[in-house]
Amino acid sequence: MAKTTKKQLRALWLQVHKWIGLILAVLIIPISVTGSALVWHDWLDAQLEPQRHEAIAPAGLPPSAYAASAQARLDPGQRLTSLRFNPDDKPVVAVAQKAAQGPGRPERTNFWLDPRDASVIDQASANAGVVRVLHVLHGSMMIPGGWGRPIVGWVGVFMFVSCLTGIWLWWPLGGGFASGLKWKRRNTTNANLHYMTGFWVLIPLAMLSFTGAWISFPSVFSQFESGPPRGSGGPGGGGGPAQPLAETQTSVDAAVAAATPLAAGPLRSISWPTDRNPEWTIQFETGGPPAEVKVTDADAAALAAEPPGPETLARKMRRWHDGTDMGIVWQVVIFLGGIIPALLSVTGIVIWWRARKARRARAALATATT
Repeated sequence: MAKTTKKQLRALWLQVHKWIGLILAVLIIPISVTGSALVWHDWLDAQLEPQRHEAIAPAGLPPSAYAASAQARLDPGQRLTSLRFNPDDKPVVAVAQKAAQGPGRPERTNFWLDPRDASVIDQASANAGVVRVLHVLHGSMMIPGGWGRPIVGWVGVFMFVSCLTGIWLWWPLGGGFASGLKWKRRNTTNANLHYMTGFWVLIPLAMLSFTGAWISFPSVFSQFESGPPRGSGGPGGGGGPAQPLAETQTSVDAAVAAATPLAAGPLRSISWPTDRNPEWTIQFETGGPPAEVKVTDADAAALAAEPPGPETLARKMRRWHDGTDMGIVWQVVIFLGGIIPALLSVTGIVIWWRARKARRARAALATATT
């Protein structure tokens, strides 16, 4: 009786595993492949847009020079929102924002500025370019109306379930654990590929599936974070994305000058005051996460430097998912964790198709012999 129950349970998990793979293959394959490519998104962008990543010279001009250069290229309705200074002599990046029409994200434009004279090297919408397209495909499958992100999140949930059912199906019915590692468990190369690659990618794939679901459903998992829920907004409450102030009372140079005595490292970024938070946010290098100094726009008063806070669970999940600051070994694991699910989807479809043909052949033979 126990053996029959075990076989029935295995048959149930086989159906769950099979139909998850078959139904979601059209989504799993592009999500997995784009995820693999995005592990090295900075390198990929540097190959596609080398002018944005070339080491030129240290940024020697005052911040106002870079701000003025970018502001001269703004379209009507755009406002400068930040400047980013690269530590390796690459172009200074200015980001401009246009007010969003409705509750969606505001439209942003990036300007890459020569650190020597602040001339514009390149400019592009933050939503343009191959790497950005890969990000959108991976995060929302380009599905409009706000449905894409939760759909991708549910794919992550079902892939996690598929990992659990997959290890159950991989476990040998007879023999020990070592027998499951043999190559010729089945009579076709395709089936053996499915078994072996599925086993070795199991833990990374389960981790990527779980963290992907966490990223897609931040409000669901925010209860595990300390502090205010993500997206709750700062001073001033809700009402859509914050907008940079059209006119500031303190100049960008004065804000940086007020913040510099409280900093121990080089300048890394400047964020403009907004209609929700009338303070400049100046970040300085620390060797780790940057330290922030707030400067009030009304009187250029610098507040105490804020040391980097503890890493949030949401940030940790994202780092585990995309490999940021995780080292080359982990990045290779994540890369393979994206490529192999696409392989599993293909081999799984082939296994299903061959089994379907075999069942039809047996049924036809049985009909012919009766």
